[in-house]
Amino acid sequence: LWRTGEIFLEQPDVESEVRNALYYLQSVFPDVVELLDLRFQHSWRAAFGTEPPRLPRLAFGSWVGGDRDGHPFVTPEVTVRTLGLLREGALSVLRERLKELAARLSLAESAQPAPNLLRERLRELSSLLGEASRAALDRNPGEPWRQLINLMLLRLERANENATAAGGYVSPQDLIEDLEVLEGSLREAGARHIAELDVRPLAAQVRVFGFHLATLDTRQNSAYHDRAVAGLLRAAGFSRTDYPRWSEEEKLDFLNRELQSLRPFTGPHMRLEDEAEHVVGLFRALRAHLMRYGPEGIGPLIVSMTRSVADLLAVYLLAREGGLLVEAPGGLACELPIVPLFETINDLERSEAVTDAFLAHPITERTLSYLQHRDRQAERELIVMLGYSDSNKDGGILASHWGLHRAERRLARLARERGTRLAFFHGRGGTIGRGAGPTHVFFDALPAGSLMGRMRVTEQGEVIAQKYANRVTAAFHLERLLAGVTCTSLLHEAGEAPPHPLEGVWSLVVERSFQAYRSLVETDGFVMFFRQATPIDAIEQTRIGSRPSRRTGKQTLEDLRAIPWVFSWGQARFHLPAWYGVGTALDWLRSERPSDWKALRDEIRNWPFLAYLLHNVEAGLMMADTEIMQLYASLVADADLRRSLLDTILAEYRLADARINELFGGRPEERRPRLALAIRLRERALRQLHEEQVRLLAVWRADSKEDVLQALLLTINAIALGQKMTG
Repeated sequence: LWRTGEIFLEQPDVESEVRNALYYLQSVFPDVVELLDLRFQHSWRAAFGTEPPRLPRLAFGSWVGGDRDGHPFVTPEVTVRTLGLLREGALSVLRERLKELAARLSLAESAQPAPNLLRERLRELSSLLGEASRAALDRNPGEPWRQLINLMLLRLERANENATAAGGYVSPQDLIEDLEVLEGSLREAGARHIAELDVRPLAAQVRVFGFHLATLDTRQNSAYHDRAVAGLLRAAGFSRTDYPRWSEEEKLDFLNRELQSLRPFTGPHMRLEDEAEHVVGLFRALRAHLMRYGPEGIGPLIVSMTRSVADLLAVYLLAREGGLLVEAPGGLACELPIVPLFETINDLERSEAVTDAFLAHPITERTLSYLQHRDRQAERELIVMLGYSDSNKDGGILASHWGLHRAERRLARLARERGTRLAFFHGRGGTIGRGAGPTHVFFDALPAGSLMGRMRVTEQGEVIAQKYANRVTAAFHLERLLAGVTCTSLLHEAGEAPPHPLEGVWSLVVERSFQAYRSLVETDGFVMFFRQATPIDAIEQTRIGSRPSRRTGKQTLEDLRAIPWVFSWGQARFHLPAWYGVGTALDWLRSERPSDWKALRDEIRNWPFLAYLLHNVEAGLMMADTEIMQLYASLVADADLRRSLLDTILAEYRLADARINELFGGRPEERRPRLALAIRLRERALRQLHEEQVRLLAVWRADSKEDVLQALLLTINAIALGQKMTG
């Protein structure tokens, strides 16, 4: 390891990233699920003294190879290959696990008679598989349990060769039924421990991974969909094709008319261009996979930057073109769920109205009912994704979290009124500025009534290796998620709680914070300051991911992705997204409304949402370093701009630090000694790295030589590892 290179010399392509995801899904998580099931059995028996039920539902998803929001290299062909690799990976894992089980199941019929349950299943499968079953049965004479596994392997092989091959497994449920026969027959024969320790964990793996390993989500930007619709209109010969410029009313009128019929705009041999070609090609590929293997491996269609209900209905129109709409009772329905992603502060504010209109639309009602029936769900379910990173970049940390909290509460209320289960998809990143925080406290901070038994959550970047590369720590983190969802859902069954008495005051605080944050980022020259006082230009040269750092390539704050935004502020030790605006807002409350300030200070530990949020702010303040901020700011060429913005940022930092300390009482080093120790232990090494990075930035910006860039990228990697907070 000491002699191994530290940085990527070439940009990874999407398929390299897919292989990295496959490593965790194939080589790490199957063992983790086995451990989870064994620990769950032990814990249940210890707590209740009864036979444990199945492990609470757990599934994995990925959008590596499916997320195309601003990513030109994720083509329909890449998505098709990814779906194929995921299916091959799942079948490979199950095949190896069955072989391992066969090697351990050496029970002979001479030692204990085979139960009728087992004999009957052997006869059924022999008849189903025909002549091919003879070799499987002859392989282990007198060992009926191994014979059953041999037949199961044959069925799995046929499922791998052809999803419709005679006798092959059509679905994971067929395999689970065989495993249940195996487990039941072992218990009947008195081999309870083998059933519990060997067979049941394998059945848990099948329930988790199925024949698809992980669902592959697809995500695209609403503006891209608008351009795709315009492309369809051009191809179909419409007179008016400027769809992105239409008003919301014009779009809705057009979409409502078109979504009455299955008639597409174009035929399979008509030529499409640009966005229309890409989206329709993708949806046709998804339909082909779905028709061949079923829907289990395909995740939802996520619409980033959802601004209106037309942004969601347009996807139904594009899905029609790709063959994903079907006839359902009462009209058309979609084979895949469409998921809004609300990302900015304004989008979060509008989320209730948009979701209400979406749920009320006939095609959404039919789609949710169709999916409920097809997938055998207990109730209709809508997934709504919430963006932590972009809402923070848009309005600062207080406005982001308050907007998310209020949106969750309003959307949960709406879902209950409409008789629909709501599953929030929390798009959290690995840093404070992107929604990170202790998992168990995150659950406590959720609005009452908002968790309805199911939740999706993202794990990104270096967080994956930190949490899941080790089998034991991976099991711990997944247990914490499962326990948190289960416990919190039970608590939330009581429904929405009354608003906290201080919510009105807190809304005023958030508004002051938002104004302070927007005042900073809208200051003339701020983008220049940001680009010179942080290593954002060097980060844009890193080869750590295949996706461009900007959605469209524009040099604007809005176009910059949240990951490099947070990453660059962290490298320069500002950690600005984690705390900016907090000082001004809290200081206003303290000076203008002292009684409310006192009430907030008295209540902070009793309001889980506020305690979670401000403890995260405190962590961001602790990670920041004013001396290193000034070191990086020295790179800003315009002295007046440097002085003005740096003074503003430092003043806000000191104000936030003072008010947070006053709220919680005492210094953070006393309240959080472990975090303080971790920072102190790394301080000397990190300072040297920061000094070297600033020196190299100055040299590279003056003369962009490749050897200097390589050294610079090495410092970025080192500082990221030293802080463990890249985002």
